[in-house]
Amino acid sequence: MVDWIISEEPVELPHAIAEMERRSTAIANGVENEAVWLLEHPHLFTLGTSGIEDHIVQPTTLPVHRVGRGGQVTYHGPGQRIAYLMLNLNDRRRDVRNFVRSIEKWIILTLSEFGIEGETRDNRVGIWVQRPDDREDKIAAIGIRLRRWVSLHGVSINVDPDLRHYASIVPCGIREHGVTSMTKLGKPATMGELDRMLKKKFNLAFGPDSVAKGID
Repeated sequence: MVDWIISEEPVELPHAIAEMERRSTAIANGVENEAVWLLEHPHLFTLGTSGIEDHIVQPTTLPVHRVGRGGQVTYHGPGQRIAYLMLNLNDRRRDVRNFVRSIEKWIILTLSEFGIEGETRDNRVGIWVQRPDDREDKIAAIGIRLRRWVSLHGVSINVDPDLRHYASIVPCGIREHGVTSMTKLGKPATMGELDRMLKKKFNLAFGPDSVAKGID
């Protein structure tokens, strides 16, 4: 059973990490269900395990947090849907690459319902949108961590964040491509609409053994 949790107000990152760690331990011990936590953060930057501070290229007043997820530097803030995945790969498949592919499939299937063709790239993590001028822009970033084969962290989807904050960093360490959002692509959606579609597509990506609950 997968519990779906929605936070209506922005969640401070330290609280989110503490709660993910608590929940993942409970899942590994078999005392709580798996969970998908949908939320937004206040404006901030995070540095993953491969992140380097030189990729913050402009002075910023936003807080910078080093976190345990994979990946490099990225921005989080209002208008961006964070989906933290606390799933037990002991009961699914102990295969990190397969798990990332499932996350990618989940986001691509979800975005397709809003008329957005998301794509993956062999040498770049995340979901990308091909632009008419041959430019590729990232619309969703992926960064996970596994502890006792239970996942933490997950994916961020740009619904309608202030994209100007990305100018202060080298997003995910990639200089030659940009960042976009559903609104910038002319495909706006509310958080509720996106949440319902994420739930609808979850089983298609992660398997029929996943039973989602918690969103009307």
